[in-house]
Amino acid sequence: MSGLALIVGAGSGLSGSLARQCAAAGMRVALAARNVEKLKGFKEAQLVRCDASAPADVQALFDALEAPELVVYNPSYRARGPLISLDAEEVRRSLMVTAYGGFLVAQAAARRMLERGRGSLFFTGASASVKGYAESAPFAMGKFALRGLAQSLARELGPKNIHVAHFVIDGGILRPGGDPRAAARGADGMLDPEAIARTYLDVHRQHRSAWSFEVDLRPWAERF
Repeated sequence: MSGLALIVGAGSGLSGSLARQCAAAGMRVALAARNVEKLKGFKEAQLVRCDASAPADVQALFDALEAPELVVYNPSYRARGPLISLDAEEVRRSLMVTAYGGFLVAQAAARRMLERGRGSLFFTGASASVKGYAESAPFAMGKFALRGLAQSLARELGPKNIHVAHFVIDGGILRPGGDPRAAARGADGMLDPEAIARTYLDVHRQHRSAWSFEVDLRPWAERF
């Protein structure tokens, strides 16, 4: 593979695994995050500061880069608690980062990909993309919206040779450097970020005669 892989909302977990595997596959890598200091360890990647919920930041991000072959949207923001005690500004922030930011990045990416006539645009979802949990309404609102965006764009952009896919990550992702939650869940009871990253790349490599538009990933021990 070649071309640029842009990972927005990058961190050390899934995004780090994606960055390493894209680089190993021969792709150039750019990582965008509000705090790029936490990404200094990724020597193989171009680092760009970007608040995905700010239109000017997203525009500057895409102006600074070549047209990407693959864009992965990872950011999310959680406001937790009982409905009647939720802070309205925190809820707004959750929706802006998780859903509105996804729209801004998708719009900018699509403009560049349509010029090239190809590309992959992937969105990272969660269990909350398909089921809302008690005291987690803002997260579900944002992830449901992001999934709806992905479905609409798949139908709009697929016929134009842009592969849009949404990934439901249904379970906990192992944290780098050891995760104390893992022992309680048993062997392979949590999602390995390297395995998730391989799935993203496999979907990116798919022939357009057999594209996946949604992929559901969960550990073998996770309940549906």
